[in-house]
Amino acid sequence: MGDPELPRPLLNPAAFLLDLDGTLYTDRGAIPGGPATTAALRARGIPFRCVTNTTSRPRAGLAARLASLGYDIGAAEILTPVVAASAYCRSRGLRRIAAYTPAASLEDLEEVEAVAGDELAEAVVVGDLGEEWDFARMQAAFARIRGGAALVALSRDRYFLKGGVLTLDAGAFVAGLEYAAGAEAIVVGKPSPTFYGAALAALDIEPHRVAMVGDDLWSDIQGAQEAGMQGWLVRTGKFREESLCDSNIRPDRVITSIAALLEPA
Repeated sequence: MGDPELPRPLLNPAAFLLDLDGTLYTDRGAIPGGPATTAALRARGIPFRCVTNTTSRPRAGLAARLASLGYDIGAAEILTPVVAASAYCRSRGLRRIAAYTPAASLEDLEEVEAVAGDELAEAVVVGDLGEEWDFARMQAAFARIRGGAALVALSRDRYFLKGGVLTLDAGAFVAGLEYAAGAEAIVVGKPSPTFYGAALAALDIEPHRVAMVGDDLWSDIQGAQEAGMQGWLVRTGKFREESLCDSNIRPDRVITSIAALLEPA
């Protein structure tokens, strides 16, 4: 088993990437001290962006939710995998998209066409359908992939926290489609290097001077470290002590919550 108290040497971050669900808020509301922390970042002139694998709402909806919780964060400061999926599909000439995501998120699909029913698709985009998944949807996605459509995963996240219960995330359905169709998904959300690259480009700061802060060991911490950033793990959201101890992932820092972000290491 690993020792979570042995992080890698720290560098002082010049900027932050902040996860949303589980880090800035949960379904119970804002993480205590979260709004004050992001306000303090602004007051000190420390740049940050929000990066999320949540696809249940468009960026405007996420910004509205943040505002309702006391955060002053605009839609342009949020990067989602739906935006990344649009860019990826356009770059590959894939214009007809079968999107297995909540309808609200389709607002962020730019310059591509969302198809419905049995219409032909050039790409199958898989996100957070949650309880809307059923055999018919899995079968339709499987048939499209077998017919030549690219499989684009908005995330491979294993689970998230909902009502205090760890709940299956998109990664389980992506893995099932890969297995059945004999395909390999293109992941466009965290921990995709392209996704993190877009976030770093928005900050215009070298990766080693940026810390990614989140509650997911794989997408947030390991993904950030592989992209050359620091990975800071919060003990909120879906954090589980046993997962940290049992994994070989070593966060650069483990903090109680976002409220401790600016405390000395």
